[in-house]
Amino acid sequence: MMKKKPEDQVLVIFGASGDLTYRKLIPAIFDLYIQKSLPDRFAILGVARSPFSDDSFREKMADGIRQFASKRDVDEENISDFLNLLFYLSINTDEASDYSKLKERLLKMDSDYDTKGNYLFYLSTPPNLYPLIPKFLAEQGLNSEDGKIRRIIIEKPFGTDLQSAKELNASLLTDYDEGQLYRMDHYLGKETVQNMLVTRFANGFFEPLWNRNYIDHIEITASESLGVENRGGYYDHSGALRDMVQNHLMQLVALVAMEPPSVIESDAIRNEKLKVYQAIRPFTEADIESNVIRGQYLAAKVKGQPMQGYREEKGVDANSRTETYVAMKLFVDNWRWSGVPFYIRTGKRMPTRVSEVVVHFRPTPLKLFPENEGYVSEGNVLVLRIHPDEGILLKTGMKIPGAGYKVKEVNIDFHYSQLQDTYVPGAYERLLLDAMLGDSTLYSRGDAIEETWEIVQPILDYWNSNPDAPLYGYPCGSWGPECADSLIEGENKTWRYPCKNLSDDGIYCEL
Repeated sequence: MMKKKPEDQVLVIFGASGDLTYRKLIPAIFDLYIQKSLPDRFAILGVARSPFSDDSFREKMADGIRQFASKRDVDEENISDFLNLLFYLSINTDEASDYSKLKERLLKMDSDYDTKGNYLFYLSTPPNLYPLIPKFLAEQGLNSEDGKIRRIIIEKPFGTDLQSAKELNASLLTDYDEGQLYRMDHYLGKETVQNMLVTRFANGFFEPLWNRNYIDHIEITASESLGVENRGGYYDHSGALRDMVQNHLMQLVALVAMEPPSVIESDAIRNEKLKVYQAIRPFTEADIESNVIRGQYLAAKVKGQPMQGYREEKGVDANSRTETYVAMKLFVDNWRWSGVPFYIRTGKRMPTRVSEVVVHFRPTPLKLFPENEGYVSEGNVLVLRIHPDEGILLKTGMKIPGAGYKVKEVNIDFHYSQLQDTYVPGAYERLLLDAMLGDSTLYSRGDAIEETWEIVQPILDYWNSNPDAPLYGYPCGSWGPECADSLIEGENKTWRYPCKNLSDDGIYCEL
């Protein structure tokens, strides 16, 4: 996965005592360390309010590495060597005067590690600190590049609506250039998401078919089997539209619908994605009423175990109208996609965790062959599975052996798990390395973030101004409200259900 060695630098993680650092960031950096992908001179400084010392911080992160790093070469000697790169500083991160302590510590680390004043700042903090931390860094002169690396990675959510996203962008651009800002969406770090570009633009037989003439409709699903867990207080002010649709699912829509870039380069790719967002048909109130469905999970038994409903979750208002499920139909009004519906859905407490893009091609104009009993062909289907069991599948018709010309559906598929000798990096691993290298291809640009908020803002406004707008209940362990099945128009057309219930003991996920 390594393109080249990143320049020498210090990675500063704000919110280093939190769960993301423990479960994702440090294990991902350790994986890079094992692969010798880190800079030759490199150190990590964790920053948070919690009163850790260097040693106690290292001890906690060692436990995270043992649990969450990939299983390649994870032995105690490697962990011990890696921990020598970790340091910790306890400051009040919302107090400007404390940042002089950070600057002093970084200057010492530069001297000790010869990192030449190159810093990558990672904001793994609550969103209310996103405007503050960059401003306080700038007050200490830690934003000025002057031949040095000064970059900031910002985790989602990037704003809570269109206005807050614009304000945050404006605040950041006061002290930083756009090229210094890396807005993280970990979905883009997944191998299969990146492979969409290769599938489309490296295979000559797809491009002539990838348009309104041959594609009937496209569906995108991102489901989760878990509920809100211990995030009820946060989620009740967010909901599925903000948490998943505005970022993850819109990114997938753009990758499926974008035009070929002139080169595989950051701005060229991000320019084409921006054009998709700009071409998405704005939602009117009539569109929202007919083409957007929201739901909320209800108590039910799943695999024989009782699951509580969303309103019974800790931190959730007993009368909450926050959506845990969203399904919608949208259109990309440009030359390639005019008239082709895109159906997207996401939800919690569904039968399984699965993310996939499904491309439904138009059926043949005349059905010449008799089909197998119980099988009705509606055209070929291409499935791009993002999670789990990442891979690609093409559903096609084939003759049943024997006399006659009866047709049945068969799968031509590929799974990344089949690449026994190939290491597939995790999303954070890939994205962190890209930021160290200065490659922003898989990060979101400010203008694109604002465009995605432009798309969903009318829906948020409609729900806020119409408190009686339908909110459909759906039992835990189901695929969402039943009315969502009628969203996909056409005879014999409905959502693809990738998982089949085999028994009360579990489900089988087919690619």
